[in-house]
Amino acid sequence: MERYPRDMRGHGPHPPHPHWPGGARIAVQFVLNYEEGGESCVLHGDPASEAFLSDIPGAAPWPGARHPNMESIYEYGARAGFWRLHRLFTGAGVPLTVYGVATALARSPAQVAAMQAADWEIASHGLKWIDHRDMPEADERAAIAEAIRLHTEVTGTRPRGWYTGRSSVNTVRLVTEAGGFDYVSDSYADDLPYWIGSGAGAQLMIPYTLEANDMRFAAAPGPVTGAQFFDYLRDTFEELLAEGRDGAPKMMSVGLHCRLAGRPGKIAGLRRFVEHVQASGAAWCARRADIAAHWSRVHPAPDKVAAPAPSQMSREDFVTAFGGIFEASPWIAERAFELELGPAHDCAEGVHNALCRVFRSAGVQERRGVLAAHPDLAGRLAQARRLTKESTAEQAGAGLDALTDAERADFTRLNRAYTGRHGFPFIIAVRDHDKRSILAAFERRLANDSETEFEEACRQVERIAFHRLRDNLG
Repeated sequence: MERYPRDMRGHGPHPPHPHWPGGARIAVQFVLNYEEGGESCVLHGDPASEAFLSDIPGAAPWPGARHPNMESIYEYGARAGFWRLHRLFTGAGVPLTVYGVATALARSPAQVAAMQAADWEIASHGLKWIDHRDMPEADERAAIAEAIRLHTEVTGTRPRGWYTGRSSVNTVRLVTEAGGFDYVSDSYADDLPYWIGSGAGAQLMIPYTLEANDMRFAAAPGPVTGAQFFDYLRDTFEELLAEGRDGAPKMMSVGLHCRLAGRPGKIAGLRRFVEHVQASGAAWCARRADIAAHWSRVHPAPDKVAAPAPSQMSREDFVTAFGGIFEASPWIAERAFELELGPAHDCAEGVHNALCRVFRSAGVQERRGVLAAHPDLAGRLAQARRLTKESTAEQAGAGLDALTDAERADFTRLNRAYTGRHGFPFIIAVRDHDKRSILAAFERRLANDSETEFEEACRQVERIAFHRLRDNLG
């Protein structure tokens, strides 16, 4: 038995309609990462200088030493880049969410005051802008608590949103356990918010982006000019806007950094994008806090479910629930339970795939046994009311429980001829047919060679299983 924790299904093929305010066809969310003064630096008690997201090609940390060039690039972000971005967004009347590193905010009181005067949301970007990958769990938990404390002390308000960025495998769980966050953004998994967990322990995730993000200027391949950045943002916006016009609105995140987008040549492309968004007349520009409040109202956290999902069931419960999906063949569910199941299997399509994998990989004799377990259509077992409840409902749904004498004679004749020719009962997913089309398929398939008919019967068994699972799981 293996269980896979990652959710590869998400909202599925029909995502929830977000019903953005004002009938907007897209929600656009600009994030300004404020990290200047929170980066790795020996002055901050770190073992080496920063080496990430700067204009220095191939930068490497300087162990035990200050890196004046790197420090000055970060200083540019605070001294010049921030104010250039501040003028752009306040002038355009577009609200921002700031991912603020707590120690960076503490070293930038003027910038914090400007953020607050503009009514920008200041979410937490952790205590220090460092890599948490190898941080012991206890240390990360303590760092989260200190980030909340210092953020509250510096801004006067507890952070309600969280994004670590360079996170560990424990980050989302630890932040959720800390509590008090309207959303967490340490995910890049979707174009819409989504919940993890349920009931009182549910946590709203508002995914972020690393591609509609000026960090690409500091990565290869990535844009070189502001025009290239604008082109990418515009294309992303237009594609998502088209989806919104087709009835499936999404959210677009744009990630910015003071020391990157705050440069003159780069902000020129950003300015054109802001103008493009506003000219569309179809976008809701919001802070992440606004999106969290809206989503929580329109799509509240799921209630605590009483029954476990298929991937979380015990063996006994799994076999009880799905042992009858393939007619009188509980061994298929027993083997499917041993597969690598996860959240993607917690739906009809998922369980069907797991069961079918077992059926398809079984030997010919085992599969013939499954075929043989199926009753004749409108046969003696049906007349004697000895069918399984699933088969009874299926045959009745196609009207096979209300045949005329002539129709019953036709079915009897065809059942005998088919079984005599192929060695197993005629199988068809009756829910896809009516009496007339069932009889037509019966006559047509009777002439097939047995190898062809064996494969067709197996396909029909899988189709029947899917219908049954839809009844079971919705």
